[in-house]
Amino acid sequence: MGVRSLGMILGASVLAFAAGCAPEVELVPVTPPRNQPVAKAPTPSAPAATPAPQPRPAASPDPARSAASKALSQHYARLQSDLVTQGLLRGDGGGPDTPFTDTMLARNFIRIALYDEYVADGANLRAEATMSRLRRWETPIRMDVQFGETVPAKQRARDRNAVAAYAARLSRLTGVPIGQTAGEGNFSVLILNEEDRLGYEAKLKQMVPGIAESSVRAFLNPPRSTLCLVIAFSEDGGNTYSRAVALIRGEHPDMLRLACIHEELAQGMGLANDSPQARPSIFNDDEEFGLLTRHDELLLKMLYDPRLRPGMSAVEAAPIARRIAAELVGGNS
Repeated sequence: MGVRSLGMILGASVLAFAAGCAPEVELVPVTPPRNQPVAKAPTPSAPAATPAPQPRPAASPDPARSAASKALSQHYARLQSDLVTQGLLRGDGGGPDTPFTDTMLARNFIRIALYDEYVADGANLRAEATMSRLRRWETPIRMDVQFGETVPAKQRARDRNAVAAYAARLSRLTGVPIGQTAGEGNFSVLILNEEDRLGYEAKLKQMVPGIAESSVRAFLNPPRSTLCLVIAFSEDGGNTYSRAVALIRGEHPDMLRLACIHEELAQGMGLANDSPQARPSIFNDDEEFGLLTRHDELLLKMLYDPRLRPGMSAVEAAPIARRIAAELVGGNS
C-alpha cells in the first residue's frame, strides 16, 4: 500500500473409550406405581401489571474529529474501493493461481529478511533496499494496543480483537510467546487518527528512550501515501529485538486497517523488507494480497528456525534457508 512499512526495522500472527463387562442385573420385586396426585385448579387471580418498557440508553456519540482526519477517511475509503474493484487486497492466502517453489521461497526469504527497506539519511529516512543482518525476537513479546482519543469505541473493540487473534497466530508460527497486556508492553500497536498522532512526540520518546530523530519524523509526519509503519529496535545495536512500535492510521476503513495490522506486526517480527518478486505475499507493494498468506507463514517459520541465528549475513543464511525451504515446500524446485 504505497510506502507502508519502515524497516530498524527503521533504525535502531482423543477421545478414548474403555471397554468392560456388563454388570449383572439384579432381580427385584415389581411394585405397582404410585399414581401422581391430581393437581388442583389454581384460584383465579388478577393479571399482573405489565411493566412499562424502559428506554434504551442513548449511544455515546463518536468523538469529534478534525476536518483533516475526515478528509483522510474519505481518501482511504476511495483507495480501498479502488483496490477491491481491481481484485486486490486478497484475503484467500493464495491458491492454484499463485504457485511457488522452494527455490522461490528461499530467494524471497533472503530478500525480505536480510535486507532493510529504508536507510537513515540525516534526519530523514530514504527508501533504499540495503543488505542487513538476520534480526528477530529472542524474548517473549508483551503486546499492547493503544488508541487515540478520537478513535470510536466500536472500532477499538474490533481492532483489539483483531490484534489479539493475529498475535496468537504469529506466536504459533514463530514459537515466540506473545501475550496481550493492558499496560505498556515491548511491542506497542498504536491506532491513531491525525490529531492523535500529531501530539504523540513526547509519548513516543518516553516509550523508546534515545529514539532517532529520523524515526520520530517518520512517525509524526508520514505522507498520505504511507498507510502504516513499524519501528523495531535492538539494544546496543544488536540483532535481537527488544522494542517495537507500530502505527496504524485510524482513518482507514476496516479492510485497509486489518491489512496494515497483518503486515506491520509481521514485519515487526523481523521480515523488514518488501520484494516485487514475492507472491503470494503481503511483502509486496503491489497490494495483491491484504492478509498473511501461506507463503508468508513459511517465511516466518524460516526466520525462527533454530538453524538460523540472529546476526547472520545473507551469505551465511542463504544455504541454510535453501535447505529449510526445501523441507517446507517438498523440494519442488
